[in-house]
Amino acid sequence: MRSEMFGSNLEATSTDRFVLQNDKMLRVHLEGEVMARQGSMVAYQGEMGFGYQGSGGMAKFLKKAFTGEGVPLMKVTGRGDLFLADDASEVHVVTLEGDSITVNGRNVLAFDTTLEWDIRRVEGASMIAGGLFNTVFTGHGQLAITSFGPPVILNVDQPTFADAQSAIAWSSTLQTTAKSSMSAGALIGRGSGEALQIAFAGQGFVVVQASEGPRVVQQNG
Repeated sequence: MRSEMFGSNLEATSTDRFVLQNDKMLRVHLEGEVMARQGSMVAYQGEMGFGYQGSGGMAKFLKKAFTGEGVPLMKVTGRGDLFLADDASEVHVVTLEGDSITVNGRNVLAFDTTLEWDIRRVEGASMIAGGLFNTVFTGHGQLAITSFGPPVILNVDQPTFADAQSAIAWSSTLQTTAKSSMSAGALIGRGSGEALQIAFAGQGFVVVQASEGPRVVQQNG
């Protein structure tokens, strides 16, 4: 049997823990456990168990209930190769070496259990309906995040602003504030009548995806 499909789509042979099978799929070489987004498993080889993880403890559960932010998690344990994806979004692997990164909860695909994580509020967002909360990862380990389309990484060396739905990750050392502009809502951002941006200050980077995420279709009746 012949097909060009077999040329570049064969399973990755690397023994690294987090490997990009392709730009839309992550392969985790599992020998122990890993945290992953619920529903992200597309295939696995070996012996594995999948357990509901909730929001990571009572404190984080209460934060999630209050903020609406959080990562619907499952803990995967066992030995073998685990393949993860999220609606064909692009996947990017970040290695933390004692530092930290802030990630939009809906862009978290998987992470090592050695990483600590918590839900934080963007300053100034409390006056905006729904607030603005994200997830901070700290420590040593790897983290896989997703983006809708190829992202751009902005170096924050001048006043920097990003649409709240498009900023998917940034340096936790940056100072963030929320900015709302009702008058510009029909022109920038999601065009919902209110333009919500995050202002970044300090030294670091911001990862901005090439989309504001999937559109929610309104249904009448």
